Amino acid sequence: MQRKDADPPRECDVVVVGAGIIGLAVARELAERHDGLRVTVLEREAEIAAHQTGSSSGVIHAGVYYRPGSLKARLCVEGARDLYAYCDARGIPANAAGKLIVAADESELPRLDELERRARANGVPGLRRLAAHQIAEIEPHAAGVAALHSPRTGVVDFRAVADALAADVEAGGGTVALSCGALALALDGQRTRVTHERGTTQARAAVSCAGAWSDRLAVAAGAAPEPRIIPFRGSFLRLRPERATLVRANVFPVPDPELPFLGAHLTRGHDGSVLLGPTALIAGARSPQRRVSWGDLRQTLAWPGTWRLARRHWRAGAAELGHAIRPRSLVAQARRLVPELRAADFSAGPVGIRAQALDRSGNLVDDFVVSRTARCVHVRNAPSPAATAALAIARLIADEVEL
Repeated sequence: MQRKDADPPRECDVVVVGAGIIGLAVARELAERHDGLRVTVLEREAEIAAHQTGSSSGVIHAGVYYRPGSLKARLCVEGARDLYAYCDARGIPANAAGKLIVAADESELPRLDELERRARANGVPGLRRLAAHQIAEIEPHAAGVAALHSPRTGVVDFRAVADALAADVEAGGGTVALSCGALALALDGQRTRVTHERGTTQARAAVSCAGAWSDRLAVAAGAAPEPRIIPFRGSFLRLRPERATLVRANVFPVPDPELPFLGAHLTRGHDGSVLLGPTALIAGARSPQRRVSWGDLRQTLAWPGTWRLARRHWRAGAAELGHAIRPRSLVAQARRLVPELRAADFSAGPVGIRAQALDRSGNLVDDFVVSRTARCVHVRNAPSPAATAALAIARLIADEVEL
């Protein structure tokens, strides 16, 4: 959707930094709660949803993976329900085609058992445990020793959802200013001064949903130095159209419980194409448009948690590097789930950057993290399933905003 860029005002009630799906959902929620509230969204890129929102596989998660009681668990289940309703109201196709999480061999059964326990504790709708002979009923070309079937997992075009949210903000009198990256948030008396690439905007409050740059804005505003954002570069392979019949919907592996990533999976997207991925390799830049930013790389390497993470998970890191260098090794992983796949069936697919929080001890933060400074709310960690949970996250954030 083409949209006319707006000039950022000198004054407003609330500034939201970031026009990804979280920032736009927060802006919409605030405008709907408070009649006449003047909301301004500042986006560093020339379009909305330019980073994680627009480069994901588009999966609407049902809440299978997340630790019961965590924000991810609660907000994913709530958010998926709300997202389907929103898409239905706005005429956005959201296909609840389902997902299989397949245990390729018996060594993965204990982890599959744990996923089933979590999913049932989280209230995932319609979850079913499948024996080996039942897998083909859902995915005829998949194979394994057991699986979980989540029928309410779906896919959607998250860019289309972001466009609809932006339209809601603008229809409510809000402003979406593109090519206007926020540089600093600071308390100025009883107001917040937001310095950005086109000047300054004074507001009663600010919300930072800045993704890969969230830690920098938070720390500059007086927040704790951790968690630190570490960018992970994720790339997909695209299954050739003539072979796309090998995957009906979504086929996922049993993930490594030590890492907050779901493993390379096969997803039939909203456009009918099938993607394999993503990989997860520490990136040299926070922006997907650059391979290396020396400033970004210095900050990553200077963070003690980076080296502790590398020592703890060097095998996983080496495997991800192998996938990046030799895509056929990624296909070999997929063949454990769908044996008929071949390396020649794939071509290069989209690439994106995931902003993942890392603490000083080298632990990848496995939940959403929200913090506050004076008259500012900061979303410090919002990896998957943040897009699924966006409308529920927006309610959480709106509750925190001091007006």
